[in-house]
Amino acid sequence: MSVRPLWRSALRPLAIGSAVTLALTGCTSSGSEPIKDGQVTTRETTSQQSAATDALVATLSALSDTVVLTGDSSAALAEQASQTFFDSAPVVVIAAEGESLRGASAAAALGVPVLIDGPQVSSEIDRLGSEVALVLGAVSDPGIDVVVPKDDNDLAALVGASAADGSVAAGNHIGALTALDADNPQLLAADGPATVSSTSAAPVTARLESDRDELPATQRPEATSGVVVLSSGDDRDTAAVGTVLASGAHVVIVPGGDPRSTSESVSAMAEMKPETAVGVGPEFIDAETLKSRLQVASTGAELPGGGQLVLPGKTYVALYGHPGSTALGVLGEQDAPATIKRAAAIASEYDSLVDQPVVPALEIIATVASAQSGRDGNYSNEVAPEALHELVDLAGKNGQYVVLDLQPGRTDFLTQAKLYEELLVLPHVGLALDPEWRIKPNQVHLRQIGHVEVAEVNQVATWLADLVKENNLPQKMLILHQFQIQMLRDVNNVDQSRSEIAVLIHVDGQGPQPTKQTTWRTLHNNASTVQYWGWKNFYDEDIPGPLSPSDTITTVDPVPDFISYQ
Repeated sequence: MSVRPLWRSALRPLAIGSAVTLALTGCTSSGSEPIKDGQVTTRETTSQQSAATDALVATLSALSDTVVLTGDSSAALAEQASQTFFDSAPVVVIAAEGESLRGASAAAALGVPVLIDGPQVSSEIDRLGSEVALVLGAVSDPGIDVVVPKDDNDLAALVGASAADGSVAAGNHIGALTALDADNPQLLAADGPATVSSTSAAPVTARLESDRDELPATQRPEATSGVVVLSSGDDRDTAAVGTVLASGAHVVIVPGGDPRSTSESVSAMAEMKPETAVGVGPEFIDAETLKSRLQVASTGAELPGGGQLVLPGKTYVALYGHPGSTALGVLGEQDAPATIKRAAAIASEYDSLVDQPVVPALEIIATVASAQSGRDGNYSNEVAPEALHELVDLAGKNGQYVVLDLQPGRTDFLTQAKLYEELLVLPHVGLALDPEWRIKPNQVHLRQIGHVEVAEVNQVATWLADLVKENNLPQKMLILHQFQIQMLRDVNNVDQSRSEIAVLIHVDGQGPQPTKQTTWRTLHNNASTVQYWGWKNFYDEDIPGPLSPSDTITTVDPVPDFISYQ
């Protein structure tokens, strides 16, 4: 990295304290003298040696553990980023709120932190031991020497970058910053009226006069290694990301603050396998959560439709039934390869109707409610897991999601769920609970409609979430079937706090379409805390027939996340 010109004209002297590290390398010629005492001496001109000795370099912090910057404003995040990545900085950039993008790109070019003007700036300057501030926009006097560029060309010359060519639209600031080339620094400017000399961002503050003609000569610090920084991409993160780039750390944009969310973020984490990570913004929740999600993302395993989150962002279209049984749904009307083809075909009819990936799916009845008590007396026939492997594995190979449906009779859902652990540890397999078939010890099927207590549902939710976490699996879907309120009382108390699972209520009533719509609205209004919803189309039982794919999307409100056919 080239050394920038030394300061020539100051009104206040520059004091270089112990917090400032002097750069002794980086300005050498390509030739070298013969080896002497096991070392190579390099040829340097007198001016190069003098410049290298006088150039100032900020010192970086040694990050040893994952952290999350939880500031709720650009100024707070900028301060936290400075505290996280820098121990000292002889030069600092201070920007008005409206100048955060210019400030971030200038800081990245210089290799120094950028702070957003506010009451927190003074204490952070003291901590950094800063002696000179590059000021952009109308800011409060920081109490140290300031350099105020006249315009973008002047700013570009001060930081050794090319001037901004056009402006960056709102919402794209982080993407523009992460696309910068550290070896060819460039200034960036945001869309809008703000300029380096504008006072519009802080009209009550008079624009400072420059104390210096130029900045001290600086060099970028040696890049931080082994650290990946995650940003949701919100423009709020702009200044913080500028400081991160100044440290040389790598930045990955993670929409929504979850590294499991997209194929791009999963692929990036699988390739980097970061030892240490920093999440910028409260979306990343806390260090423990971020660590756990990074472990999953680093596996590289993706779900059908991409990424490692089952929901939101996808629409599932499923065949429902039991393999080999034509009486329990369309899934059993053909062999396994034909079932895969049929699921893909019906799902394809939705591709043009929604603006997100459509995922073909299978909902397989794994335990079938029985009219007979059976040897175990639970009125449920549990299919051996190995009998389901062919269809489950074939679905995975063809990019289809699988849900195992439980009809437990007189036993409990958790007992039956554990029977299928070997299938549930597969990334593309989720779980469904069918309370209609959960009956009490003195009940039998078809004489009454069963129900399940919310405590039992939460036992399953906790077990499934723990299974996901312990095995570093992508998120799993947990479906709760319902067509009467009494089937799942206290539904709003279902535990949805674990991001390892996504809870979905599947409204699977049959009959006349107006009645189905009434059931849909009733259940939806009764479960205000539940975000995800499913709808079932019956080929034979719906009157006058099942909704077409177009009508399913346009007449069911909200649009279902999961649509099944029986």
